[in-house]
Amino acid sequence: MLELFQRPFETCFGGGGGGSNDSLLWHVDLEPHASGEYSIAVVQANFRYWRTKDKFLPLPPQLSLEYTMVMVDLRLPVSLLNISFPSFIFISEEGKISEEVIMKAFNATEKEFLHLVKQTWITLPHIAAVGSCCLLGVISNNDIYVANLGDSRAVLGRKGAFRSQVNCAAAVVPERLSTDHNVGVEEIRKEVEALHPDDAHVVVHTRGVWRIKGIIQVSRSIGDVYLKKPEFDKNPLFQQFVCPVPLKRPVITTEPSIFTRKLTAEDLFVIFASDGLWDHLTDEAAVEIVFRNPRKGVAKRLVRAALEEAAKKKEMRYVDLKRIEKGTRRKFHDDITVIVIYLDHSQGSLNSRPKHEGHYISTPVDIFSLNADETDL
Repeated sequence: MLELFQRPFETCFGGGGGGSNDSLLWHVDLEPHASGEYSIAVVQANFRYWRTKDKFLPLPPQLSLEYTMVMVDLRLPVSLLNISFPSFIFISEEGKISEEVIMKAFNATEKEFLHLVKQTWITLPHIAAVGSCCLLGVISNNDIYVANLGDSRAVLGRKGAFRSQVNCAAAVVPERLSTDHNVGVEEIRKEVEALHPDDAHVVVHTRGVWRIKGIIQVSRSIGDVYLKKPEFDKNPLFQQFVCPVPLKRPVITTEPSIFTRKLTAEDLFVIFASDGLWDHLTDEAAVEIVFRNPRKGVAKRLVRAALEEAAKKKEMRYVDLKRIEKGTRRKFHDDITVIVIYLDHSQGSLNSRPKHEGHYISTPVDIFSLNADETDL
């Protein structure tokens, strides 16, 4: 059924990779933003009926405060495309960005999704089992706000001690700006178990990893209503078309972790990426790649490094991995989304820079690469 909704978007973004070196790759090499420059790359692995909503947004012009906003990995069925992340609504009301504004935006998004689940319940009961991680970054007035649900991750690269024969400290060091809400992390697993002392099976080890109720690895998300609202799980319609999951109370939440930090001249860039990247690259390796290479196409370079590691783990050549089609590709790596945000302090403070027109970029529903002349990937 969802395929019917997908076709118009495939038409809009093209019908295939053509002669591209990797037909599942989409990227923006380098563009300006309010605080510097950015690079984006996305590679698809799943046979997707989902929309990857990776956006790069400036503040609406009617407001005096200029900022940079990044979203990663908000994926919903294409049949629900009218869901939007309503941050601007609350920024307009408050006149500024804050942790409270961000929390309101997450809550409003969840509320809107729940409303649509209820609306489509009879025709699409599967929607109650749809969910997504979400990573949000906002840079405003020399402050950075990072909020996340799930296991997408933001890592800041900042200047370290200069590398030399005498001093072996790294020239760039990573600083993680988000929490991985994944029960594979012992701290998160204990957090979930502590909330459910009467449920010995709230987290179980199955199919090689820890999962909540044997189903899901993340402990926080947008959607996944059947794991938050027992009334959906108990509904006979849902049990018929999906599966029953015995719940005494919600087992995952929608409350994001929010991190706020003042930016300094030592802060060079931030990598926002879905878990597909971090499955194969450490924080240290990722910031080193960004630091040691030209800006243009740096997100694409990170994707390539992750894919090379994925191929190595399967004892195969990277060139052969690129030939594998979506769907089958998922056996080798997950979808990967990377956005690298450069912080150009040398051009002046982040809140005194001249205004720019801004960009609003969204990746295609399905990745049909427009980069047929690529040779380095």
